[in-house]
Amino acid sequence: MNFEQLDLNPRMVEAVREMGFVQPTPIQIKVIPEIINGDRDLVGLAHTGTGKTAAFGLPMIQLIDFTAFHTQGLVICPTRELCIQISEDFKKFSRYVPGAKIVPVYGGASMETQIRQVKKGAHIIVATPGRLLDLIKRNVVKIAEIAFVVLDEADEMLNMGFQEDLDAILQKTPADKRTWLFSATMPGPVAKIAARYMKNYVEITDGKKNSGAKNISHINYMILEKDRYPALKRIIDFYPDIYGLIFCRTRNETRLVSEKLMKDGYNAEALHGELSQAQRDLVMGKFRSRGIQLLVATDVAARGLDVDDISHIINYNFPDEADTYTHRSGRTARAGKSGVSIVLMNTRERGKLSEVEHKAGIRFQSEKVPTGYAICEKQLYAMVNRLVDVDVKDDEVGKFLGPVYETLAGLSREDLIKRVVSIEFNRFLDYYRNSEDINISDRAAPRSRPEKKTGKKEFLKGKKEKTNGFQPRGRRPDREIQSFFINVGKMDNIRQGAITRLLCAQTGISTANIGKIEIMREFSFFEVESQVADAVLKSMRHAKLDGRDVIVQPAQQSAPRPRHKKK
Repeated sequence: MNFEQLDLNPRMVEAVREMGFVQPTPIQIKVIPEIINGDRDLVGLAHTGTGKTAAFGLPMIQLIDFTAFHTQGLVICPTRELCIQISEDFKKFSRYVPGAKIVPVYGGASMETQIRQVKKGAHIIVATPGRLLDLIKRNVVKIAEIAFVVLDEADEMLNMGFQEDLDAILQKTPADKRTWLFSATMPGPVAKIAARYMKNYVEITDGKKNSGAKNISHINYMILEKDRYPALKRIIDFYPDIYGLIFCRTRNETRLVSEKLMKDGYNAEALHGELSQAQRDLVMGKFRSRGIQLLVATDVAARGLDVDDISHIINYNFPDEADTYTHRSGRTARAGKSGVSIVLMNTRERGKLSEVEHKAGIRFQSEKVPTGYAICEKQLYAMVNRLVDVDVKDDEVGKFLGPVYETLAGLSREDLIKRVVSIEFNRFLDYYRNSEDINISDRAAPRSRPEKKTGKKEFLKGKKEKTNGFQPRGRRPDREIQSFFINVGKMDNIRQGAITRLLCAQTGISTANIGKIEIMREFSFFEVESQVADAVLKSMRHAKLDGRDVIVQPAQQSAPRPRHKKK
């Protein structure tokens, strides 16, 4: 099928051809005729990179009366970057439409400039919710005669907290407008938006509802928490041509991981909320142009990042929600290409894996973290392929080769090959020569859960009888645990969450490293994995909790110390 068969007029078809598109994508084949020939609202479930901008943009431009002055089309999207991208695409789509005016409005840019642009005339406004609502309240953007509204990446807008803004905007639009909602997934809040503001809508799905893209390979690596960063490095090294996006949970983790990668010689940078808009634009521009090979980002910062050729998505931690994983993985395998989505996970996160598989309709392939030998072999073959494929400019290089031939004349073919290979390859050999296997052994794999905790009476009885500290209860069999005493308890209004946050902030460990926490009257006990016990003990020496100095000691070496009553 071609674009002429989608009921687009010749001007639209010509513009699309000049953009290099020959055949429509599946979502375009389904959506474009429905919008042009129908009169119903529409919900389109499609991932980024499936061509959905053209799916709603081409028919909207064809249906709008550009001889009129007022605003008729409204496209609302979650981020500044996506807003700019959509408006640029719309301008290309309308290249041969006389008088078409498309205006983007978004935060982080001059409002005065955008006001002037809107007042000059805007047949279609592409906007982020916050800035659009500001301009509506200022009576700059008038939406009383809006005929078409697009909610693009609706699930992302709701995740970013734009529910109230969207409600305020949509309530001001005409009842007889047509609304087209596009989303990668259809969680409850998105379904409520559709039910509240759309009438008798048709639902079109590019694949299975709420599912991941079909041309993505989903791989998980089971690791110990202490090996998370070394495992990341090995995976990156195992894919020499990786052009990837690494997702972290927090700004701080994003910064730390990117700094480690850069220190270790990788072409990486961070994208997170602490960057100014100018810094963010610079980083994203470098990544789009492949000036950066690895971009480490938070979910919020990566919203609106639109890059077609990302080969790998790496989840440094397992995301908490299945929809989050679907959004992350959907940033690879775009425009009909294939991609790889990788998850680094510990044994406690196995349940999340099953949940994502069930909700997203995908299947993870469990693989071993590559060994040093496997990485060296992969890097060697990649380098050999680069040698074979290099573009030799004979005319330019030839005039320099005379002395080179003389210098290398005494080397045999075999010696020359070894030396050429060693120039770039030695660093991998040096690093991985004595590398250990960091995969979890079979005996460390998770087994059945232990029985529930013993009762409070039994625990207190054990505490009274022991003289050398806390004896942890219900210890998990799949990891070694170290127990610690800390001198704060219920009398200090301390809860488990406070101790967890203190440990993570003070030591840099993850909640996955923390076991049970028992809050007693005047003191508490907590468990951590033995592999991080030394780091905990060292990092907590000068820690404070709610302004109070805390004392942390291995539980078996410290009996509970009663407080002295004030006289």
